[in-house]
Amino acid sequence: MNKFFAGDKIKALQESKKYLDSAITIQKDIGALMDLKNSYKDYSEVQASLGDYKGALESYKNFTNNKDSVFNNEKAKSITQMQLKFDQEKTDAIAAIELKKQRQQKYAFILGLIIVLCFSFFLFRQKKKITKEKGRSDSLLLNILPIDIAEELKETGHSKAKNYEQVTVLFTDFKNFTKISETMSPDNLVAEIDYCFSAFDNIIHKHRIEKIKTIGDAYMCAGGLPSKNDSHAEDVVNAAIEIRDFMLNYKMEREQKGQTPFEIRIGINTGPVVAGIVGVKKFAYDIWGETVNTASRMETSGEVGKINISGSTYKHVKDKFNCIPRGKIHAKHIGEVDMYFVERIA
Repeated sequence: MNKFFAGDKIKALQESKKYLDSAITIQKDIGALMDLKNSYKDYSEVQASLGDYKGALESYKNFTNNKDSVFNNEKAKSITQMQLKFDQEKTDAIAAIELKKQRQQKYAFILGLIIVLCFSFFLFRQKKKITKEKGRSDSLLLNILPIDIAEELKETGHSKAKNYEQVTVLFTDFKNFTKISETMSPDNLVAEIDYCFSAFDNIIHKHRIEKIKTIGDAYMCAGGLPSKNDSHAEDVVNAAIEIRDFMLNYKMEREQKGQTPFEIRIGINTGPVVAGIVGVKKFAYDIWGETVNTASRMETSGEVGKINISGSTYKHVKDKFNCIPRGKIHAKHIGEVDMYFVERIA
């Protein structure tokens, strides 16, 4: 101190006190607590050097109070920083948990979607399989039953027998079938029958005729059922002519190959029948009545390569075909019946 003020210590102390007063005022205004604390300490020392012990004590108290304030402020600041750090860590932790939760939800959604897609694909495959099997079963059912009867059976589980006032029934039979079959292998025999009957199926389908059944080498069908129509007699005769012509052509083919030909008789009758389903495990659509028996007798009373019709059928087709009268011919178990050979009008 003596070095800077040329030995005038009092003056130097007073000058220092002056500057410290100004500094303390400014530091109070701006809230510079750390500097204010140090200024009070210096101020206390200056006052003590000037002999103002009471003022020095007061300034030291201010120093101590400000020291505590600075400490408290630093502590508060530290606590605040720690709180901020804790809050940030808490926020980060919550964010991490939320992110993890979102990821888990995302993975769960993706997994759920995969499960749903797999299950949907499984259901689609099952539905497709069921539809395919249903289509196959429907197709098999339609091969056995008329479509109207099949639909009724599927909807109600049963089908009622029905009376038909007028239908036309056709029977075919091969001549000497038993004798010819003895000269053929079982496979060849079945193949020949299948070839002929498949052709008959296509022909009668074209003419809206319902196949009833086959019995050995006999083929039976009927027109006018299950859907009634007024052209059943004409339809059946047209089909019979096509069947006869097919067999005549097939006979020539077999003869050219040196094979024994199949020759056919065809009989037709028109009248009332009862139609319905019989059987439990194996359904069969069949028709019954004297009309059916007479149609069968028309076949057995006919001639090879010709179409033999009864008088009742003749009444329905006489104006549309060339019918050759045969007179009354005895039919087994029936008696005398008017019969006609029928040909297509040229």
